[in-house]
Amino acid sequence: MVKRKKYLWVVIIFLIIIGGLFFYKKSSERDSVQRYRTVKVERGEIRSLVTATGTINPVITVLVGTQVSGTIKALYADFNSRVKAGQVIAQIDPAIFEAQVEQGRANLLNAQAMLSSARANLFNAEANLKKAEIAVADTKRTLDRNIELMEKGVIAQATLDTSRANYDSAVAQREIALAQLEAAKSQLESAKAQVEQAKASLRIYETNLKYTTIRSPVNGIVISRNVDVGQTVAASLQAPTLFTIAKDLTQMQVDTNVSEADIGRIAIGQEATFTVDAYPEVVFKGRVSDIRNAPITVQNVVTYDVVIQVDNRDLKLKPGMTANVSILVAHKDGILKIPNAALRFRPSSVKKEATTKQWAFGSVDRQKYSQGAKSFGKEQPGSRLIWVLSQDGKPVPVKIILGITDGNFSEVISGDLKEGMEVIVEETSDKKARTQQTQSPPPFVRGMGK
Repeated sequence: MVKRKKYLWVVIIFLIIIGGLFFYKKSSERDSVQRYRTVKVERGEIRSLVTATGTINPVITVLVGTQVSGTIKALYADFNSRVKAGQVIAQIDPAIFEAQVEQGRANLLNAQAMLSSARANLFNAEANLKKAEIAVADTKRTLDRNIELMEKGVIAQATLDTSRANYDSAVAQREIALAQLEAAKSQLESAKAQVEQAKASLRIYETNLKYTTIRSPVNGIVISRNVDVGQTVAASLQAPTLFTIAKDLTQMQVDTNVSEADIGRIAIGQEATFTVDAYPEVVFKGRVSDIRNAPITVQNVVTYDVVIQVDNRDLKLKPGMTANVSILVAHKDGILKIPNAALRFRPSSVKKEATTKQWAFGSVDRQKYSQGAKSFGKEQPGSRLIWVLSQDGKPVPVKIILGITDGNFSEVISGDLKEGMEVIVEETSDKKARTQQTQSPPPFVRGMGK
């Protein structure tokens, strides 16, 4: 009898344990029902943008410098001054350069006087040559006549010798006069060269004097002044910059730094919008006008300068402002689109399965599995998997091919997805409660432990 009661109690306890486990399992399954947040697939527009930062600059900026050294005597323009081409904007002390001009003029007068003297010497040399030629002719006649008289015995031999000596002397004087003529011609050419040299030096001095007056080369606005009255500027290998003049502030450009990953999507003529910190509520519009090929490398990061032309008629934009630029690289309207959150979603069951398989495989097999998981559903470019709810409320994968994206929504080019269908973007089950139930034993088991 006692044994029967003992066996009966064992059976009862066993049935209670079995029932408790069954009840706990059903309760866990009921509490772990998955719930998902979905979004309907709809049609709309997508604007694909490339974002970058840049600096606002005038289209044409002229750096006004000086080609001569000296002390700034006067300034006739200041910051924000409107200037016209040819207008005097600064004056360098011209005293030294005026003295050089006077010296150059004196040197020119001296060279011209030397030229006149050389011409007079040439005239004198030509006259001496003519005189020598006449003397040669005269002595020649006398010699010939004395030779005839000597043959007749009319004159003595000494007279003949004297006439011959006179002739030889006249010929020598003619050679001397000829040499003097050539020397006079050379002196004349040298004097002419000195005159031209003096004229050139005078032009240099006059040009340097003209350079002491600084004039604006263009019509524009002075945006920078780098000197003050009394300051000494030295023009050596590089001309110092006195003023920076913007030719036209109503037309500005934004020099943006676009990364090398995005530069392939940029084209001339694309629309662009940007904001500046000074007017955060105003959206300025522009258009891509140039794509510079010269790379800009900063800390191994390569960017390219994309120039955006901007209309600045209201003069709100100032040179040097930082612009946050968005360039419209693609725009489609009336297309099928889904939120990007749907592309990032994966059911927890798929994640657990993938984790289990990865730990079940070896290191090589794990790598192969990872590569296979990455390539799953990507047989062609843009192919992705998203998840939709089946009729029984379970997530089902659907393969689609994506087009352009704006970071929040992506275009669906093809796939088993239609307008109005709901895609899963988030799992909303009570994971915390399920975790606590999994970690805690059933109540009756805890009671038995006592």
